[in-house]
Order: sequence, then structure tokens, then C-alpha cells
Amino acid sequence: MTAQDAHITVRDLTMAYGDFVLMRDLNFTIHRGDIFIIMGGSGCGKSTLMTVLVGLKAPARGQVLYGDTDFWGADQETRDRLLRRAGVMYQSGALWSSMTLAENIALPLETYTTLRPARIREVVKLKLALVGLAGFEEFYPAEISGGMQKRAGIARAMALDPEILFFDEPSAGLDPVSARRLDDLILELNESLGTTMVVVTHELASIFAIGTNSVFLDVSRRTMTATGNPRKLLNETKDPVVRQFLTRGEQS
Repeated sequence: MTAQDAHITVRDLTMAYGDFVLMRDLNFTIHRGDIFIIMGGSGCGKSTLMTVLVGLKAPARGQVLYGDTDFWGADQETRDRLLRRAGVMYQSGALWSSMTLAENIALPLETYTTLRPARIREVVKLKLALVGLAGFEEFYPAEISGGMQKRAGIARAMALDPEILFFDEPSAGLDPVSARRLDDLILELNESLGTTMVVVTHELASIFAIGTNSVFLDVSRRTMTATGNPRKLLNETKDPVVRQFLTRGEQS
């Protein structure tokens, strides 16, 4: 990989809540086209790291570079412009329950674009079709399954054609079959659209099925202890904590 392949670069990042340091000295690169996994045990700061990357929480120190631009060192207008190129799917899907799927997906288009209503309807149909929900435009979130709600959340995150998609525990609450279908969808979208994916998860099946790059956050040391392709880490790591995390469930 060359420097220009870097989509997001994290340099000397420390995350804290007041005087409590959650993670320190984080250094890693998310390359264009990666399916990048943020992984680690409960309480290590996976979701907090995502909030730092998407502009919801400022780091205690360090940099988040979008390309060559220091996100947290930039003015609000620049940060807003950079975030317009990103989409987020939250763990619950975060769909508005009083809106149909079509209305949920249309909302960012109505808010941030000047598209005419007829064009917005076309885009909404396309996004739902991309996630396997063609024909579900007029359904409400409560009328569809949990897995379908997650897919609808992805469709809304994709509404503005982002360069980067962030997923917070996308498989949480799903049965193994639905979780695998969601993994397959993430792979398909990554391959067909070339979108960079950043996925917060502790699910081993997903980590190995979709991950091309990763960072491991060690809750006991409060820092990262590994970065790279998860399968390569499994084969090459000498760190017992990383190995234990990546081999959970193999003991009989």
C-alpha cells in the first residue's frame, strides 16, 4: 500500500472520559477499500473509537486524518464536509419508527440535497434494492424482522453515496443465519461499490468472514496490541491476549 491509499489515518490517539484514560497511543491506517475491523473484548472502547472517527467525540490527544486533512484540527465547516462522505449504521439500526422505510431513507436526501421528490423516490428504491429490500418501501420498521431492519439501516447509511460506511456491532441480536447474510451483504457492497467499511464487532465469525484489516484494543493494557488482516494475525501473533481472543470457542 502507498500513502495515497490511506483513507483514514489514526496517529498517537488517546481516548478519555475526564481523567480516566480508556485507550492510549493508537496508531493504525484504514486503507481505501478495506473492510476494517475494530475488535477487542467488552469495555475496551470499540464503540468509543467509532464515535471519535465519525466526529461525535473529540479525542483527548492525537489525530484522525481523512486523507491529508486533520479532522479534529479542522474548522466545523471542513469537518461537516468530510462527514458528508461517510455513512453510519448504528447497532439498533436507529430507524424512525413512525416513518416508513422509504421515508427513513429519503430523510438525509431531503435534508442534504436539492434532488426533486421524484428523483429521491428513485434513489430510495435503488438503495433498498441494493440491500435486498425491493418492494418494502411502505413498510414500517416494526413490520419487518430484525435482520431486515439492519439492512434498512444500511440502505439509509448509503443514501448519500458515502465513500466510507461505519457499522457498530451490525450482527448484534441476530441469529447466526441472519448474521451470515448481513456479512455477505457487507462483502457484496464492498466489492461492487468499492466502499471502505469500518466495522465494530467482537463476533469471530464476522471478523474472519469479512475482515481485510483490523486493530485489536487490549482492555487490560489500555492500548492497541495488534493491527493487520485478522487471519494473518491469527497465524502470526505472539501476543497471548490476541491469540486467546481470536481462538475463542475452539476449546472442546
